[in-house]
Amino acid sequence: MQQGDFIHRDQRRGRAAASNRTNRFESLTKTAIDDGWDIVEELPVLRTEVRDETITRIISRNSSPDLGFDRSINPYRGCEHGCIYCFARPSHAYLGLSPGLDFETQLIARPGAAARLEAELRNPRYRPKLIAIGTNTDAYQPIERDRAIMREILEVLSSFRHPVGIVTKGALIERDIDILAEMASAGLARVGVSVTTLDPRIARVMEPRVPSPARRLKVIERLSRAGIPVRVMASPIIPGLTDPEIEAIVQAGADAGATAASGIGLRLPREVAPLFRDWLEEHFPMRAARVMARVREMHGGKDYDPSFGTRLTGTGIYAQLLRDRFKRAARAAGLAADLAPLRCDLFTRPVRSGDQMSLF
Repeated sequence: MQQGDFIHRDQRRGRAAASNRTNRFESLTKTAIDDGWDIVEELPVLRTEVRDETITRIISRNSSPDLGFDRSINPYRGCEHGCIYCFARPSHAYLGLSPGLDFETQLIARPGAAARLEAELRNPRYRPKLIAIGTNTDAYQPIERDRAIMREILEVLSSFRHPVGIVTKGALIERDIDILAEMASAGLARVGVSVTTLDPRIARVMEPRVPSPARRLKVIERLSRAGIPVRVMASPIIPGLTDPEIEAIVQAGADAGATAASGIGLRLPREVAPLFRDWLEEHFPMRAARVMARVREMHGGKDYDPSFGTRLTGTGIYAQLLRDRFKRAARAAGLAADLAPLRCDLFTRPVRSGDQMSLF
């Protein structure tokens, strides 16, 4: 990256990406240059901006053989958590925004999500299967505290007795323990909590607006104590940076009450790769070359290989070593078994005022 592409540190305090480079669909690029005037200027700090989106559909479908679900919901586009490795960053390009700092600061909220969800679930042709939430951007990022879109979605799913699996790094999920505990008691809810590192220094620069690792372990403890099945997710595993912590993360999750564990290697699709390389050079310059060498070793010599079947796990000796270590750690911590499947047979469409009721 050219020096002019970087945004000054004072402007991006509390953010992970160092730049806001033009997305891949734009034909023109913007580069900051020195205008030559010796005038000291106060640089405004980047603030989070939120726009509302009018939606016509809320349940997204996929046919990926790598995923254990075929439908998902995203209450927000973009994510203020700002994790530098986030594979969802390239999705911001479809909005005409940068996968860099725009992804962390230019957010899209979907306030009509709950009403739209209810309409889709009431469709007579709809057949229930697990709905995954948090698989792209985190539903419990900071703006959820004010918007409460995720809570409204959970209220709809609960009223329809519909199964839901949630992935999050956000402590705000504790607010919804009342709904989730009731659903979990009927086999309708489970949660995955992502713990990428136990080192608060790494976490602070890698995931700048995510609760600390210790706080996320407390989330696991509180959810588990409420009877909600919880998986500790050591994802992504970053070779040469966080991979020495695999065993410690899995054991810490077990100690906090998790009953299952999963781990996925780092993947750097599209614009994420240069953003991640810049981040390494800024924060871990002595490790940057080694980390990227290991990443490429796991992806056939490239920063990322999108091939189905191997994109989440990587290939080669080093990738196999990480998988073997993770499996061994899970067995040692008593987390080798997977969570029980959620129930779909309880699904019902609640009767509304004015609906024609069945005679039988």
